[in-house]
Parts: sequence; structure tokens; C-alpha cells
Amino acid sequence: MSSFVPDPLDDCPPPLGEEPSRPEHLQDPNLAINEMLQIVINTILATLFRIIALLFRSATRSVPDQLDHTIPPLIEEPSRPEHPHDLGETHLSGVQEVAITAVRATGVILGLRRIPAGFYVTVQTDGAEWQTSNTAVHVDQAVVEWNEYIPLPSEASSKVRLSVCASFELGPMLGHGELLRTFEISVGELLDRSEKSLPIIFERKQEEVVSSCTLLLVIVEQRHFHENAAAVLRLVTPSKSCDMDALILRTDAGHRLLARYRRTQNNSDLDQSIKHFKRASDLCPMDHLGRPAALFNLAAAKFVSCQTSGSYPDLDNPISLFQDALDLRPTGHPDRPVTQLHLAMALLYRFEQGGCQIDADAAEELLNEVLSVCHANNHVHRAALLVTEASALHCAISTDANHVGTEGPSAPMLPCSPDELFHRANLCLQRDDPRALDEVISLHHDALEYYSEIHALRGQLLCNLGVMLDIRFQRRGNIQDLNKAIALHRKTLAMRPAGHPDRSSSLNSLANGLCTRFKHQGHDKDLDDAITFHKEALTLYLVGHPSRSLSLNNLAEDLSTRFEYRGNDQDLDGAIALHREALALFPIGHPHRHMSLNNLAKGLAIRFEHRGNDQDLDEAITFHREALDLRPVGHPDRSMSFNNLANVLSLRFDHRGNNQDLDEAIALHREALAVRPVGHPDRSLSLHNLGNGLSIRFMHRSDDQDLDEAIALQMEALALRPVGHPDRSGSFDNLASRLSTRFEHRSNDQDLGEAIALSREALVLRPVGHLYRPDSLHNLAATLCTSFEHQGSVRDLNESLENLRCALALLTQHDPRRLTVHRSLATVYLLFHRSGLHGTGECVDSLNAAMHHLRAAAHVVTGGLLFRLRASLRWVHHANEHTHGTELEAYATSMELLDAYMSVTASVSSRHNAMKDFPRTLAVDAASCALRSGDVCRAVELLEQGRTLIWTQMTRLRTPLDSLEKRGGHAEALVKKFRDISSLLHKSPAEYRAETPRVNVEAEATRYTRLVKEWNKAVEEIRKFEGFSRFLLPPSFSELQDAARDGPIIILVASKSSCDAIIILHKQPPISVQLPTNLEKLVRLVAALQHTIRKEAGPKGAQPELIKALRKLWDDVVRPVVDNLGGFARRGSRIWWCPTWAFSFLPLHAAGEYREHGKSLSQLYVSSYTPSLTALLRARRSHERSLPLPFAAVGQNRPEGASLTLDCVEPELELVRSLLPPPPTVSFTKITSVDATKSRALCALRDNTWLHFACHGTQKHDEPFKSAFLMRDQPLSLLDITQMDLSRHEFAFLSACETAVGTPNTPDEVVHLAAGLQFAGVTSVVGTLWRVNDTTVQRLVEAFYRNFCGDGTMNSKRAARSLHRAVQSLACDKDMPLDQRIVFMHIGV
Repeated sequence: MSSFVPDPLDDCPPPLGEEPSRPEHLQDPNLAINEMLQIVINTILATLFRIIALLFRSATRSVPDQLDHTIPPLIEEPSRPEHPHDLGETHLSGVQEVAITAVRATGVILGLRRIPAGFYVTVQTDGAEWQTSNTAVHVDQAVVEWNEYIPLPSEASSKVRLSVCASFELGPMLGHGELLRTFEISVGELLDRSEKSLPIIFERKQEEVVSSCTLLLVIVEQRHFHENAAAVLRLVTPSKSCDMDALILRTDAGHRLLARYRRTQNNSDLDQSIKHFKRASDLCPMDHLGRPAALFNLAAAKFVSCQTSGSYPDLDNPISLFQDALDLRPTGHPDRPVTQLHLAMALLYRFEQGGCQIDADAAEELLNEVLSVCHANNHVHRAALLVTEASALHCAISTDANHVGTEGPSAPMLPCSPDELFHRANLCLQRDDPRALDEVISLHHDALEYYSEIHALRGQLLCNLGVMLDIRFQRRGNIQDLNKAIALHRKTLAMRPAGHPDRSSSLNSLANGLCTRFKHQGHDKDLDDAITFHKEALTLYLVGHPSRSLSLNNLAEDLSTRFEYRGNDQDLDGAIALHREALALFPIGHPHRHMSLNNLAKGLAIRFEHRGNDQDLDEAITFHREALDLRPVGHPDRSMSFNNLANVLSLRFDHRGNNQDLDEAIALHREALAVRPVGHPDRSLSLHNLGNGLSIRFMHRSDDQDLDEAIALQMEALALRPVGHPDRSGSFDNLASRLSTRFEHRSNDQDLGEAIALSREALVLRPVGHLYRPDSLHNLAATLCTSFEHQGSVRDLNESLENLRCALALLTQHDPRRLTVHRSLATVYLLFHRSGLHGTGECVDSLNAAMHHLRAAAHVVTGGLLFRLRASLRWVHHANEHTHGTELEAYATSMELLDAYMSVTASVSSRHNAMKDFPRTLAVDAASCALRSGDVCRAVELLEQGRTLIWTQMTRLRTPLDSLEKRGGHAEALVKKFRDISSLLHKSPAEYRAETPRVNVEAEATRYTRLVKEWNKAVEEIRKFEGFSRFLLPPSFSELQDAARDGPIIILVASKSSCDAIIILHKQPPISVQLPTNLEKLVRLVAALQHTIRKEAGPKGAQPELIKALRKLWDDVVRPVVDNLGGFARRGSRIWWCPTWAFSFLPLHAAGEYREHGKSLSQLYVSSYTPSLTALLRARRSHERSLPLPFAAVGQNRPEGASLTLDCVEPELELVRSLLPPPPTVSFTKITSVDATKSRALCALRDNTWLHFACHGTQKHDEPFKSAFLMRDQPLSLLDITQMDLSRHEFAFLSACETAVGTPNTPDEVVHLAAGLQFAGVTSVVGTLWRVNDTTVQRLVEAFYRNFCGDGTMNSKRAARSLHRAVQSLACDKDMPLDQRIVFMHIGV
């Protein structure tokens, strides 16, 4: 087996360079085309083309209209700057008439899908309609102006409707053309706007990417009636002919439906359009002025139909109609050139289909005539020129005169409109069609040739072309495409200076391109520039801007990318904060909430991988599940959610080992693959991810079928990534890894040979300078290492070493990948050591070199606390295995990292769960190592540093600083800051209930992490003051020794190497005693004790098995200690036990020979316990006291859900009352029965410094912080207690079951109710080791309190001796079972 397989204690990150299971994500699709193609999420390891596919907005599929006779009116409200204007105060007295004298429209050509003949304006007021002249527009003409006189009513309140229309005939107009904008306004407001030169600003129309006519300026003057009266335009009067009305309605309906077909590709719209145009032509006899236009419209619609259906025989009909229309438009007719152009295109299309040269010749003649009669800046001339060039190159492009790029291979007259370019690009993104993508890029180039440098559309076209080149780069890997795209984005940005409305979108596009290039070439400047540009873009999207959420997301993605390559925690936290802000902009019910959920979940999963906070992982899964729910069957992004949810479930499986998570992940990957059939651009990604999942399952269950299927899937993924594909090298690495795994399990040399060959191919595709070359060097080294282990070729091992050295040399100092390379170098050097070989290059001791690299791995700051901790544990493992001199250093490093890692875990319960993932014996093994080296003091320090981490971190937040505060000034302010932050941190997110919204919990967790950083800064500042240099640092032995000033403390250490006792004396060196037992015997003793305690007591309380266990405890553990205490502790004095690991479950105070005249510990000393030396030091602090002492007795005889009543509770509390001193010494409060609720108990706990609990107690081994006293309504849990400051409290008697027993999973964390009270601040606590019966409680409580306060005074330091005497008084009662006589124990002072 290859040593690259992680040790059991080391769950490594995936091999460098192996393509990870990638999260997928997308953005809001409701952007303008120049934003949709620009604002693109820079995903981690996700291809740009896939993301843009998700950004493109699908054109709305309108329901086909019935064949109607009317066109619904279009009512718009233009965007108007606010300005005060009271029509009631506008006076037009003395003015005979008000009139419009000029109208200027900007951007009328934008968004049109056909060549307009001209534009005109209509004005409707008081039942009359006025119309301007029909004005033609040149290619580069941005503004159309009508200097014509239109009279208006003189009343300021009169309403005026203005409409801007495009016409498609310069001759007699048939119908109204296309309505571009219409709005209603008062005469008074028109006058006011005219005086201030304020234009009417129009927003883009719904469902349009770019809309025609962006703004309109109307000049209005007040004139006397006689002035320029002759200049008034003609009044448009309604037609008196029913046939004419029908003709206009049919024509308008046909145009409207044809335009909608071009947007939606709904064939029903096209069919109805043809029917309308056919009926319109039927209404025009041969001599009708509108017949040429009617024939032309019908021909155009039928030509579109032929191109759509590909029906070559039907072409004769539209060609005949175009010819008839041309015959009615003789030489000199203003609409003859456009008719010739359409006829020429139809003939060329028929030539391409049938090959008749007569058609081509006729088309050429028609085009030459158009070019000869039209001005070069005319739209028809420009279109004819493009058709001629395309025809000459035999590269016809599918279009008709009014619709570019959809219906057939005819050349365009106008370049594709933004809407059409969007539609074509969207089709390219839905399927990987290289020819279609090249064609879209070509269309963008054509459009750029068409529009001059100063045209308003040019910037948008440059930007969109850049995005399409980005896409082609992602699919084919030609870096020149990406470089050209970035150059185009820079050029576009230069055209959009500060203040330009589209600058933000250009910033985003440029940033996205730079981030993509960084991922492929690794230039740090590209990534830093990308972040800078995204930050500037975000400043342009103020709160409330519809695109702010997308800008937040883009910046977050870049910060996540930089975190991955530099490991700066601030980048990752910033990214998650930005994702949270974006999610807040998409509340429940918002159509795009699923996208923000996906992106936030991805960030949380990354943070979990680097810090290991369970809450991050669970929330990531929750968010991904919610996103999946919001993407039902048929949703285009459903496969993405399958993939992402599967990835985080796999991550949770790696962390917790729940097989259900892995099986669900594989099932989800299969579902994702099922909806990504052959031809889907993301199929290779799903193949890869499913293969990874199956490979992981193979590693845990050894099902050969899983591994074989994984290899087959990786092979298919590789086949979908041909030569030139940017991810081909990743597929090589993935397949090599799977084959190497199969070799290790089946020893098929062919698999190993292929794995090495594939790894070499991957390396070739990543030359010097490639960002992922270190990854491929590392992976090839791993495969060669496997080859050495199985075939013994020293050459392979030397090459492996050389590759790893090269990989390390290529990585910058802050690159987190250094951690993995260092760890692998250590593995190779260990192989050299075990094989008795020497590596190439410097002559070094291989074992020392291995330890050097393991140390280095643990100190790669950017590698993340979790991976560093795992690396340090690997160092511990190998240093211990080889008895290396760095073993103790490795242990110390591991405990420092564990402490740091736990400190960034927000909730108390999460910390406990995290502890389960690491060696339970780390602290005791470290102490054992120190003892073997003869350093007893260091052993004590390591034990104190590595145990009770959860409690230690909580108590740090309650550290008093009175002496520093008295120094005033800066010190006083700093103490206040420390206390304030500590108070906030003390309110842990663990307080939240299960029903709390996840977004709230995540926000609190992020707040917690930020506060931890601020708290650490405050601590560093405090350490600068004299006398505080070791503030909150792990205490030194000299500090810890003071805990023994009232009596010796015995620390019991149980490790695999030995079992020892350390006796700590107040002013003398510690004594180390090796115990005559080992860990295996100790574990058997614990099991025997627990077994006998669960059995019923024998006759007269005889329990021979328990006695046997207690004798064994005396012989193996307690007597050797007692033998060494004789000279330091007098008989009857107090001693404290501080047990670790397995010792924590033994009743040390009850050990003895249990025979007549035999010895026992209770005869010699008064025993107490302490979970740690620090806890005992803290408990010894003096308490301010004032009479009367507040004493609360809390009893609950029938808690929620209990079937039996505890009849002894009420008598017990009355007994306690009767034995306590009366007022004014004690103020007694009793809370029982229905009053003993959780809230009342918490109040009693807060307000009383002396406590007695009589109730059911429960210990939850799986979730120990849910261990609780059972109250009437809800449990009073250990977690509730940890949130309280009980630093003034002196005593607590816990008359409940199992209040002083920890959990086997984390024994050295000492998580139980009694310890919780002590760590919260209670000086002295009496608790129970197991179940206690009512009779025992009644008798012991009476005996205890008679000894405790029989003289009328209260002193918590008497508790241990009082308990000792009470137990001794019961010892003579042979009817009381032995287990009940020894069940109570004392903790604390």
C-alpha cells in the first residue's frame, strides 16, 4: 500500500492537481445584454462558458395571440427627474397659442431587427392628431431631429400624448410601422421641461435587452396666433373607408407578430403574421397605392418561413412576391433599393439550395444597382455591401433583411441586433457547437465593421465580443482568445470613463477575464487587478441598485479565489460576508434566491475545509438543499444543485463517516449526470464528480465495481476533453489517480504504467509558468512513489523526490499548497529512511529531513488551521514511531494548533463535536512523552494546555483585570474593550434553537469569528503592559503549582506507553510515580466497575464484584500514590485527584482493601476532585460575602414527560431548610413542583450563591452539553449553565443522578453538570457518579448538612470534609449497598 494513503489520524486534503468536485453557481439573468455578457461569476475551478450560459436570459415565450384585428395600445411611463412644478400656478395668460417647434430623439435605431425607412412623431391632443415628416436616418446618426411646428392647447393642464414610430416605407405608408415609445404628459410640464432643457428618459422595455429611443427632448414655445401660422403640419384625419381601416389593422398586426416571432421563435406567431399580411394584400387591388408594401410584407414573412422550415420548393412564392413588389416600385421610387436588396437575398438563398447560376447573376445585378444608387452611409447600402462580400466568399449567413442570423444562410443587411446576438449566443451556450460559436464571434466582428468608432453601440459590441472570446477560450484553451478578450474589455472600459452608465459592466467583464487568466497562468497581478475592478464596480452599484447582488457575488468569488491561492482568512471571511449581503437582497420568495443560496453555501463549504467548523458544513448542506428545492424538475440549474449538494455531502462523509451521506452524494451525482446527456457542455464535470464519489466509496468499502465504474467514468470525461481543452490536464491527473489506486489493490502493472504515463501527459500540458504545474509535479511524484513501493526502482523514488523539490520551488511563500508538498516530501524521505537509501542531491539524514518537512507543513500559516493541525498530528505519529527528538515539539505544536482551531469554532457544542475528530489521548500522550524524557514539569504544563480546552476557552472570557484597570487611561479603555468583546463572545450561537433561521445563525457565526479576531488583538495589547506578558497564555508550572497550597494534587496519566501519577506539592518539585498497570488493564477495570454498578445489590448490600474492582483500583493506582504521600500529607488531611482519560471514570476516593483491618483511602485522606489545576486555582479566589447568604433549594418531583413522581423531593428540601442556619445568616428560597420551571431555576441560579438541586438528572453521552436537570417544562441543560457567570457562587449540592460523570468520547474535556458549575464559577460542588436512590439521598443529605453547618456558620471549604464524614457515618450500615455509599463525590475547594 502506498504511503501516500493518509494515516488513520490524518484526513488529508485531496492530492494537488486532482480536479476537485466543483461547485457550480450562477447569477441573476435579468441584466441588459451588455451586463449579462459582462457580469459573470468567477467561480472556483468552474469554466466561464458554463456560467455565462446561466447568465443569459432566456427570451420570454409569449402565448400565441389569436388572429386579431387590433393592436393593443402601449402605455409607458418615462423616467423623469423630480422637480417642483405646480400646474395650478402656471399662467399662460396673454398667450394666444403654445406649440412644439422641435423634437429630438436619441438612439432610435437601437434594438431594431429590420432596416427602417424612416422615423416620425405623432402628437395627440383634444381629439386631434398631428404627424411630423417621415425622416430617414444614416448608419452613424445617433439623434433624429424634427424642426416642425405642432400646435398645442394653451391650458397648462391639458394632456398631450406623444409617440415615436419607425416606418418601413418612404413612399406611401401602409400602417403605422413600429411603435417605439409613447407617453402622456401635460402641456405645463412640457413647457417646464423645455425651459430647463430636461429630456424625457426612457427605461428599456420589459423583456428587451436594448430598447429603441433612449431619450426624447421636446422644445415648446409660446407664440401669438399670427406667428408662423402657415407652418402648421397637416392634421391626420381618420379614414372614412372601412377597407382602409381593415388594411391598416391587418398590416400592423402582421408586423407585430413577425417581430415577436423573431424574439421567441414561436412558429404560431409566424403563421399568424403570414395570414395577416395575406389578408392585407387581398384588400389591395392592382391600382391601390399600398399594394407594393403589402406584397413586400407578405414576401418577407414567407421568406422567413421558408428559411425556418428549410423548404426549398416554396422559395418560388416569396421570390415572385418580391418581384411583383419591385415591378410596382420603378426606378426612382424611394423604396426600390430595399426591395431589390430583399429580392437579391432570396435569389442567393435559392442559388445556394439549388445551384442555379441564373439566380446568382440576377442577385449580383440587383445588388450592384443598390450600391450605385444608395449613399455609402445608408443602411441599405451598408447591408448590400455585406451581402455582396459574403456572397463572394461563399459564406452566406442565415437572415432576411429584417432579421439577422436566424432564418437561413443569406447575408445580413443590418448587423445582428443585440437581442439577436444574445439569442445566438444563448444557443451556443446550451450546446457545445464550435461552428455556431465561431459564427457568433464572426457576427460580432461584422457588427463592429458596420458601426463606426463613434457609434453608441460599438462599446457594447466590443464588450460582448470579449465575452464570447472568453467562452471560446474555455472550450478550446487557446490563450490568444483570452488575451484578445481582455484587450477588448480594456478598450471598452477606456470608452466608458467615470460617470458612464455602463462603466460598472465593463469593470466586471474585465475583472472576470483577468481572474480567468490568473487561474490559467497564475500571475498575481491579474487577480489583484480583478479584485480592484470588482471593488470599483461594487461602489457604482449603490444599495437598492438591481445589480448590486451580482456585483457582491463577483467580488466574493474573486476573494474566494485569492484565499485558495494565498490562504488569507480575511479574504474568505470577506467573501462569505459579501455572499450574506447578496442573500439578504433575495428574501424567501424571490425568484433568484436559489443562486445566492448556492454561492453562500459554496463559501461556507470552503471555510469548513480550512477551519473545520461543523456549523459551516451543516449550513452549507442546508443552503444547498434549499437551493435544490427552489429548482424543481425541469429547472435548467437543477443539475447544478444536484452536483453541489452531492459535493458537500461527500465532504461531510469525509469528516464524520456517515455512509448515508456518501450514498446520497453518489445518487445525486447520478441524477445530475442523467440530465446532462451526451452533448451537454457540463457532462464531463458530472462524469468526473460521480467518478470521484465512487472512488471514495471504494476506498471505504472495497467494492471493485465502484472503482471500475469510477475509472470508466473518468475515461469518458477525458474523451470529452480533447486536445486543447483547458481541463484536459486535470482529467489526465484524475484518471491517473484512479488507475494508481486500482494498481495498489490488484497489482496490475498495466494500471500503474498507464497512471505514470497519464501523469506525465498532464505535466506536459502544464509547462513552466502554468499555475497548476506544481500540482502535476506533485501528482506524478505520488505515482512514482507508489511505483517504488511495489517495484523497488530507486530511479522512481529519486525522480519523485526531484519533482517534489521542483514543485516546492515553484510555490510562493504564501501558497497554501506548500503544506501538501512538504507533507509528501516527508513521505518520500521516510521511504528513503526505511529502505536504507539516500536521496539525490545533498547528503542528508533522511529521517531528519522527513521531520523537517513535517514541521514545515505544520507551520504553513496559509494552509488553514485544520490542515496544519492534521499535518502536526502526522508529525506526532511519525516522530513517535521513530522515537525522534522532535516528538515533544510535535506534541506541543499540535496542542497549540488544536487550541487555535477550537477558538474559531463558535458554538460550545460544535467545539465538543470537533474534539471527537482528533486523538482522545493527545494531551496524555504528550505528557507521557515528557515523562519519558524526565521533564515532569513540562508534562504537567502539556496536560494543562491540552485538556479541558472547551472550558478553558470559555473561562478566558471571564478573566478579571482589576489591577490593570486601576492604571487608568489607555489601560482602562483597553480593559473595557476586552470585557465588552468577551461579553459578546460569551453569548455563543449555541443559544439558538433548532427552528432559528439558518441565515441568522450564519450571520451570528460570522460575527463570532470577527469578534474572536478583535478579542485576540485586545489580548495582544494587554500583554504589552508590565506584569501581563503571559496574560491568558498557557500557565507555567510555577503558576500551576500554587493550586497545591492547601494539599497535594495527584494527576493520573494514562497512555499507551505507561500509566503514571504526578504528585504536585506546593513548594517542592513534583514527584512522578509509575503505576503497576497499563492502559489495557485500566480499560478493563473501568468496564468491570461500570458493569457491576448496573447490577442489583446482593443480600444486605454485599457486592463482591464491586469490592473486587475497588481492591484492584487500590492495588494498581491508589496505594502506589499513598506510599509516596506519607512524607508530604498528614493523615486526615485533604488531597485532590486530577484524573485523565480512563482514570476519569473511576471512584478513586472509594479505593481500598475492603477486608477486616484493611486499608482504604478514606481512612487516610479526605479526597476531592478537580478537572484541571487551573480550575482549582480559579476556585480558590476569595469571594466577597455579606449576610444573609442567599440559598436556593430547587426541586422538581415530576418533570416534563416523567411517568413517576419523586416523592422524596419535597421532604428533602424541607430537611435542608431545617438544617440550615436561620436568618440573618441564611436567606432561604424554595422552588418546587409547578414553580420549578427552567426560567425560575435559571433565576434562582443567577440570584443565589448557595444552591441545592433535588431532581432527576440526565447525562447525554452523545451530546453532553444537553445533559440536564429536568424541570417541569424544559430541561435546565449544561449548555444553559455555561452561559452564566457564577463567579460569586460558593456552593452547590447536586442531589440528582449522574451529575459528575463525563463522556467516553472526550473524557479529558470533563463535560458534566458538576464540572460545568465549577467552570462557571462555583467554588465547591457535590455531585454523583451514577444513579442514586431516594433512601441514600435522604440519609446522606441529613448527615452532610449536620456536619456542614451544624455550628450555625456557612463555609464552602467545609464541603469536602463534611461529605467525607457523612459517607463514613453511613459505612457502618451494611444494609445500604456499597455503590450507594460511594456514589457522591466532591469537586473544587
